[in-house]
Amino acid sequence: MAINQAPAQPWVVHKFGGSSVADADCFRRVATILDSLPAQRLGIVLSACRGVTDALLRLVSLAERQDDSYRGEIASLRVRHAAIAETLLSAQSARLYLAGFDRDCHDLEGILHTVKLTRSAAQNVSDLIVGYGEIWSTRLFHRFMEERAGRKGPFQWIDARKVVVVEWGPLGPGIQWAESRAKLQELVPAGFTGTLVITGFIASDRRGVQTTLGRNGSDFSASIFGALLDSSEIHIWTDVDGVLSADPRRVPDATVIDSLSYNEAMELAYFGAKVIHPQTMAPAVGSSIPIWIRNTFAPQKVGTLICAKPQSALPVKGITSIEKVALINLEGAGMIGVPGTANRLFGALREEGISVILISQGSSEHSICCAIPQDQAERAAAVVRNAFERELKEGQIQDVDIAPDLAILAAVGDGMAGTPGVAAKMFNALGSTSVNIRAIAQGASERNISVVIDGKHATRALRAVHAGLYLSPHTISVGVIGPGTVGRVLLNQLASQSARLQRDAKLDFRVRGIMTSKRMLLAEGGVPLETWKAQFDANAVEADFDRFMEHVRVDYLPHTVIIDCTASADIAKRYPDWLAAGIHIVTPNKKANSADLPFYRRLRDARRKGSAHYLYETTVGAGLPVVQTLRDLRETGDEITSVEGIFSGTLAYIFNTYDGRKSFSDIVRDARQRGYTEPDPRDDLSGMDVARKLIILGREMGLELEMADVKVESLVPAGLETGSIEDFMARLPQYDSSMHDRLQTARSKGKVLRYVGRLTADGKATVGVVELDSKHAFANIALTDNVVRFATRRYCDNPLIVQGPGAGPEVTAGGVFADLLRLAAYLGARL
Repeated sequence: MAINQAPAQPWVVHKFGGSSVADADCFRRVATILDSLPAQRLGIVLSACRGVTDALLRLVSLAERQDDSYRGEIASLRVRHAAIAETLLSAQSARLYLAGFDRDCHDLEGILHTVKLTRSAAQNVSDLIVGYGEIWSTRLFHRFMEERAGRKGPFQWIDARKVVVVEWGPLGPGIQWAESRAKLQELVPAGFTGTLVITGFIASDRRGVQTTLGRNGSDFSASIFGALLDSSEIHIWTDVDGVLSADPRRVPDATVIDSLSYNEAMELAYFGAKVIHPQTMAPAVGSSIPIWIRNTFAPQKVGTLICAKPQSALPVKGITSIEKVALINLEGAGMIGVPGTANRLFGALREEGISVILISQGSSEHSICCAIPQDQAERAAAVVRNAFERELKEGQIQDVDIAPDLAILAAVGDGMAGTPGVAAKMFNALGSTSVNIRAIAQGASERNISVVIDGKHATRALRAVHAGLYLSPHTISVGVIGPGTVGRVLLNQLASQSARLQRDAKLDFRVRGIMTSKRMLLAEGGVPLETWKAQFDANAVEADFDRFMEHVRVDYLPHTVIIDCTASADIAKRYPDWLAAGIHIVTPNKKANSADLPFYRRLRDARRKGSAHYLYETTVGAGLPVVQTLRDLRETGDEITSVEGIFSGTLAYIFNTYDGRKSFSDIVRDARQRGYTEPDPRDDLSGMDVARKLIILGREMGLELEMADVKVESLVPAGLETGSIEDFMARLPQYDSSMHDRLQTARSKGKVLRYVGRLTADGKATVGVVELDSKHAFANIALTDNVVRFATRRYCDNPLIVQGPGAGPEVTAGGVFADLLRLAAYLGARL
């Protein structure tokens, strides 16, 4: 009777290298990871201990220079490995290991002595020397695993030179699969159920001469043995949690990608992402073996799965870049419709061994350009000019241009195929952060969109696109000027909402600087908003405007906004320069928009030039939508006849509460203490604040108003226009009687006093105290309300009224915050 035997357990290959095998503690960590794995047949591929491969290459270099110090370097390598062996192994096992190590050192010295005499090391000699690192690390680990009480054996050491047969060709080492599989079957019995400890990096050619698999060779070894053993999985253990969506040194918010297709991983690897090299994946890809990228130092984390059909909802998986690139451009009318131009161009570059990274050609065939490594640019230009010498002389081709100091940025993801709008989001993200695109390339697979940009903008572009495609929070660098009455409340409001915005909208308002007129606080990673006041008091330094702006506007953050919460004309004068430089501005400061017309025009031109956003809703009506309402009416074709209203929350409060029982000066003093006035109440009482608001609204209507065009009634008594605030407040009671008389006159007519601004379509603007019927809309408002009445062609019989609190730090700060959120939406945040 036949006995059914259970099928052999599948093989799983694990590769550890670099920092994973740096010292004795690392070897223990690897062993612990293996102990935690289920009962499986394991293939463990190890690279050399960290730094050993480079040290062996240095030996070759020293010997070629006839520098006898290579002997001391060999001794140092022995000391290092001896320390690990004596820590991990029993005394007897360590002696046996070091005896073999000493034999290797003796052989190594002999080889290096020959190199010293000939002053040259052939490639096979270098391969022989550099391959010792893997031999030493795997022999040590094999002994360690055999001795320790942990994972159940047996353990077998596999010298990859006796298994892997390669032939080097133009595309690198080609694996001779039939021969390699036969050699492995000779070494490993079919029923073997233990763990193989395998040397990475090294192999042999068909003559049996040792060779290597090139840089990243141990990853290649893992993939090769995964295929030879028909493994169910391959695990590549590194010092990161998986494949990241971008370089975390440049995009701190980069996240671990849950899964990638083989093609996505190859695209990302080609463009420099920290993934195993495309060539090293080939054996696994050919056998459809899933590859896991995991962290030796955090084995509890899942890592990234690379497989044929990943289950992931992300259309874009990662953003990466290639630096130090040059663009070579061939342009001329003689190229149009002429077959073979591209063949001649790329053939000439191929003959010179110049690598082409990216190709871009317009459908008109008038020009073709390609990106190449910058260090090959001058040679490439000479080669191309020589290849098209005749066409250049005859004018069929105008020139061969080289643009240096560029970078290629690529967005990669299988899900981009058939998903409309991905390219638009990418280009919009770059445009909104003032990054110019020099060339574009996209394959028919739609898996990769690549753009060529200025190299100096690479980090900013990476962050902008990463956020624009929703792979990380939209990070906006924020500088707050004026943390006083309004600025203080704004910072507290930001503190209360920052966690929610990061969680729900992936929006990071990173306040990197806070400045008063005398002091400033700068923070590289952002000011902790919950404790900003204490941080400012403890760490603020002397204010320096240039240093503040240089700190807030950093190249690696895609967007910068200055929030000006002052009433300073000096700061407002800086707006055009900021806007022209692409710095966004959010402000309640009225001084810029109500300045002289030449400055105002320069302000608008600068905004267009810098493609920056300038938001100032709170300059009129605090948090009320006054400016936006006016703009909407005008832009939708309505004709505005007049705008009138109570535009000052301060004066609304004063005249709503002034009933004669308290003096006018006492009412002013009370309003100041409540924070309803400007720091200097004369800014409100003079009527200039309301006049500025009328100018702002008039200019929004298309009127070219200047301050001289506004007829203003000032409530500042003659003689008190200058002097200190304290002196003004002390002398104001002397003039209470005149306002009291006006109040009594109005009451005698059944009317009330209100301070009203009026503006008509023909440019007539007045500001002052008026008598209104007690039933008038302006006569019946809450204490600090602003009320604005729009009479238009559409709203002629029943004018449109906007009413609500128009003063106070809470509502003004809330309006500034709303403008800041509006800016974030303009820049691509999903709110």
